[in-house]
Amino acid sequence: MKIKSNNIIIYFLILFLLVLTNQYFALKNIGPQNQQFYLFFSNIFLLILALVVIKYVLSKQHKQTSSYINELIKKNEALFKSNEKFDLASKATNDTIWDWDIKSGRFIWNKGIETVFGYQPEDIGDNLQWWFDKIHPEDSLKMSVKLYSFISEKTEKWQDEYRFHCADGTYKYVLDRGFLVKDNQDNIVRMVGAIQDITKQKEEEQRLKLLETVITQTKDMVIITEAEETERVIPKIVYVNPAFSKMTGYKPREVIGKSPTVFMSRNSVKNDIKKLAEALKKKEEFTFETINHRKNNDEYWVNFTMIPITNNNNQHSHWISIQRDISEEKIREKEREQLISELTQNNKDLKQFSYITSHNLRAPLSNLTGLLNLIDDIEIENEELKEVINGFSKSTNLLNETVNDLVKVVIIKDNPSIQKEEISIKEVFENVFEQLSFLISIHKPIIKMDLEKIEVLKTNKSYFESILLNLTTNSLKYKDPNRQLKINISSKKIDDKTTLIVFNDNGIGIDLNRNKDKIFGLYQRFHNYPDSKGLGLYLVKSQIETMGGTITVESEVNKGTTFKMLFKTESNA
Repeated sequence: MKIKSNNIIIYFLILFLLVLTNQYFALKNIGPQNQQFYLFFSNIFLLILALVVIKYVLSKQHKQTSSYINELIKKNEALFKSNEKFDLASKATNDTIWDWDIKSGRFIWNKGIETVFGYQPEDIGDNLQWWFDKIHPEDSLKMSVKLYSFISEKTEKWQDEYRFHCADGTYKYVLDRGFLVKDNQDNIVRMVGAIQDITKQKEEEQRLKLLETVITQTKDMVIITEAEETERVIPKIVYVNPAFSKMTGYKPREVIGKSPTVFMSRNSVKNDIKKLAEALKKKEEFTFETINHRKNNDEYWVNFTMIPITNNNNQHSHWISIQRDISEEKIREKEREQLISELTQNNKDLKQFSYITSHNLRAPLSNLTGLLNLIDDIEIENEELKEVINGFSKSTNLLNETVNDLVKVVIIKDNPSIQKEEISIKEVFENVFEQLSFLISIHKPIIKMDLEKIEVLKTNKSYFESILLNLTTNSLKYKDPNRQLKINISSKKIDDKTTLIVFNDNGIGIDLNRNKDKIFGLYQRFHNYPDSKGLGLYLVKSQIETMGGTITVESEVNKGTTFKMLFKTESNA
């Protein structure tokens, strides 16, 4: 447009020069008076001519300028509409749109880079390097190779998945799609793309892969059936995992599309079909045990669980069944029941035997004891006979004590529930010390009792007295000969229903490294004492457990022994 204006001015100057030249030659041929008149009219003519030419030029210029301005307005309106559509499309898709000027390397991002990845406007770079720096190092090389290969081959569309760095330091999985923009000479000038956040899809994909791995690798049988509302009781199978084939012998193609009754035994179908049908109607999870058939017709027990599966609309879509082979467990359970039955019968037989034995032994032992008491009144001069009778008397008394102890054990084991009453702990100890007054007078132990906190205990008096009698007797019997015996007894309340009683002495102790598992065993002896029967601690433990308590022991050779007894009974202080 500027070139056209210059041309018009040049034409006007040439015309003006021609008029001046003509005027110069005309003035030579006329007189002076006519020259003035001629100059006046020629100047007016030139002025009019100039005005006409200028008006023409301005008119022409106005038309061209108006046309150009209108064209610009149309282009701006089209660009505005295009940008408006671009912004609306960006908002609708929530994608991050980018525009890369390949020649200059300049990058333009839409608002998605802020809303999706959290970047502030001042933190967003406008070059290719900023984009590449935000790609995960493990994905950057792969992605850049694919991108430049795409550009060099001038393929129209490109897409790739990679991890993009967010402003908060985390990474998001993205799907990036782009296309090339070419000029009229087929040269690539720009590339425009859209980044879509697919993090949730990726996480779901990984979760599904993990679940698939679990289903395919588990040893339990997994069956998925349809959930059609039909009259059929058990819906058709749509999937079985590899464990199904190993467990049943059926290939997937042999059962998919069929009912699970194909591998269920007739008895299980007959017995469980009603229960199964009812659960299917209610669409509730249920579990039962049944017998199935392998392909070779062998029977096996399974733990059968059916779980309803719903879709995103909360509509029942499938059933998933998990079945675990419990054949070995059933065999062990049967063996265990048989063993329990045998043990119960043996226990009854042993109890009966113990009753018969104790009854049959006690009568002759009583007769022997009576006869020995009569012999004590007879003076025997023969020393050998006297020694024999003394030995016989001692053995008879020991056997009588053993039988009495066995009867106590039988009574304790046969009567798990016992009568409890409120007793004074101090009075029970005093009664025990009175019974052992002879031994106490011989050994002269230092006995210290701290029973002020717990004075009354609700328990069985005879059992409690027997426990303290056995423990005190053991302390006196197994004292250290090189030092004075000390016995410490204390009690304290653990909680509302638990009382702790501690019985401690400084006797010869017990080697727990060798005998820890035998401490409370029947007929277990830890010292070479001739009158030790190995029954006392067994009775103590049995009596405490019968009363709902527990007992533990701490001991060290040549230092002493501590027994801690917990009584789970109500107590009053």
